[in-house]
Order: sequence, then structure tokens, then C-alpha cells
Amino acid sequence: MTRTRMLTLLAGVLSATLALLGLANPAQAAGHHYVALGDSYASGVGAGSYTSESGTCKRSTNAFSARWAAANAPASYTSVACAGAKTTDVINSQVAALSSQTTLVSITIGGNDAGFGNIMSTCALRGSSACIAAVDAAQAQARANLPGLLDRAYAAIRGKAPNARVVVLSYPVFYQLGTTCIGIGEAARAKVNEGINLVDSLISAAAARAGFTFADVRSIFVGHQICSGNKWIHAVDILNLSNSYHPMVTGQTNGYLPVFTQAVGQSATAKKAAARV
Repeated sequence: MTRTRMLTLLAGVLSATLALLGLANPAQAAGHHYVALGDSYASGVGAGSYTSESGTCKRSTNAFSARWAAANAPASYTSVACAGAKTTDVINSQVAALSSQTTLVSITIGGNDAGFGNIMSTCALRGSSACIAAVDAAQAQARANLPGLLDRAYAAIRGKAPNARVVVLSYPVFYQLGTTCIGIGEAARAKVNEGINLVDSLISAAAARAGFTFADVRSIFVGHQICSGNKWIHAVDILNLSNSYHPMVTGQTNGYLPVFTQAVGQSATAKKAAARV
């Protein structure tokens, strides 16, 4: 093996290691003009340390986007993610933060369009039967409407940021099944998980249609869901209901951050490979 080949392989190993640790290649990250879009999972609800300027949007300094920016020092970083945001909010207000200079975008969106908030309040307050019925209704609505809503939001992003690499992140599956757990029954927990998997599959398909990178957090959260012994997601929090079913600091830093970082690195590698062809 030549010395040049050996150095190339070592560089690849180092890049992969940094991605797993949540650190991108600093040379790649330094040039990014990064904008974070989306809903409460993107803003960092549940992770605390909310910025005063964000108000009810609850943008956290512990959100994965803020942690990535702090670790990688991009040329610029802006988050306009907001608790409660739907695809229409992305189109009507959030994409205004994008421009032809934007090179990196992250987004988590679609859960509120599918009625996540109503489902989880129903499950928390009205019991298993009402929970299962709410998820069934939301699944029918999502199948009928969510693909078109996502297509329009993603088209708006591409229109405002034609040169950006766009990373679409999924939602974690909430419950670890097969355990003893206070709250709704096992059948309702399984139905909630089914609903989340459906929404994530619709998001993945829409991201593919748009040519965006889909970054799936579901597998990294396995073993850290509600009803596990080391959860990264808040269970129902009666004292602070807005935290319920949202990632904790650990969910943002140990779940979303490394998945996003790896997706950014993979996108950069794919772009370089395409340029060599």
C-alpha cells in the first residue's frame, strides 16, 4: 500500500470517528451557512435552557442544531424552529431565513400536521381506548394529507435555498414495549408507536422525492424510550405538560446530534463522489 493510499484511508477512519462522536470535519463545517427549521423537536422543547429571544418557540441552547453549531463553528447559524410549528408555518415564516447563500438546512416537521399534540393529550388524559381511536383517526388523516403538505414545504425550502444541503430528521418512537410501565396500556403504546412509524415513513418518502437527506433517529433511541430504564424522552409531565413526549437533553445530544452530524458528513462525501464521476 502506498503512503498516499494509507493517509487517505486514515483520513476516512478519522472522519467516520468524528461523525460518531458528533463532530463534523471542521474544514467542511466552517464554510457552512446553516439554518435550522422545524417544530418543537427541532427547537429543543424538553431540553431546557431556552433563549429569551425565542419566547414561546422555546429554542434551546441544548437543541441538536445549537450543539452542532457550537462544536463546529459554521460561518453562520440561525435557528427559526418553533414549538407547535406546522408545514404552513415553515412556508409562511420560517423559509424567510433562507437564501441562496444558505448551504445547510435541517428540519423536523410534520408531527403537528398529523395531530401529535392532540393524540398525546388524549392518551395522557383519557386512557387507552380513546388513545387508540385518536391514533387511528390521525393515521387516516396523515395518509391523505401529509404527503402533499410535506411536498409543498420542501419545495418552499428548495426555492429559497437552491444551493443548500437539506437534512430531514425523523421523530423517535416513543415507547419501549414489553415492560412494566405506568400510564396507558401496552396496546395503546404499540398503537402510538405505529402512528409515529407511519409519519416517519411518509416523511422519508417526501424527503426522497425532494432529493433531501433523510436522517432517521429511531434506531439510536431504541433502549432509551419511555418505559426503558434509561429514557431520553420525557414521559407525561403533569407539572410541565409541554415537556411530555419530547427529547430530554440526552435525547438531543446523544440521539439527534450524532444522527444529524453523520448525515451532514455522508452528504459531503456523496457530493465529493459525484464531483469525481
